[in-house]
Amino acid sequence: MVSVCLSKLGYTSLIFVNPGVKVNGAYYHNVLLLQPLIPTIRQVSGEFFICQQDSAPAHRAREMISLLERETPAFILPDLWPPNSRDYKIWGVMQQCVYQTKVQDVNDLKRRLVNVWADMQQSVIDDAIDQWQKHLHTCVRARGGHFEHVL
Repeated sequence: MVSVCLSKLGYTSLIFVNPGVKVNGAYYHNVLLLQPLIPTIRQVSGEFFICQQDSAPAHRAREMISLLERETPAFILPDLWPPNSRDYKIWGVMQQCVYQTKVQDVNDLKRRLVNVWADMQQSVIDDAIDQWQKHLHTCVRARGGHFEHVL
């Protein structure tokens, strides 16, 4: 599953990747970014937005980098990306809610994810944003060095 979360603007969208699909650079480029993600982000945010990803292999493919440099107005280059996503708080809350009982099948999982996402309190998202801002400020104070020990 890939999520686009622009809830500060009153908009959220979930995009599901079918079971068994290998999300490589080509799939991410052609099926996810070009079709739903970039057009949706443009529709919601207008022509200015900042694009940053984590260092998942599909995100680092050459064609991906070229596309994002071309299609996004402000692109943070891969050497500045975090090794993995920092939205642990949001996914932790979702995981806790989704897996309260055994998931029956893929459709049940999708339904639960959509329902949990729709019911997500804005305060959880705000807290995750505040936590990320704290990480960024701490990183700046550490001049880009290791700082996890002070969080």
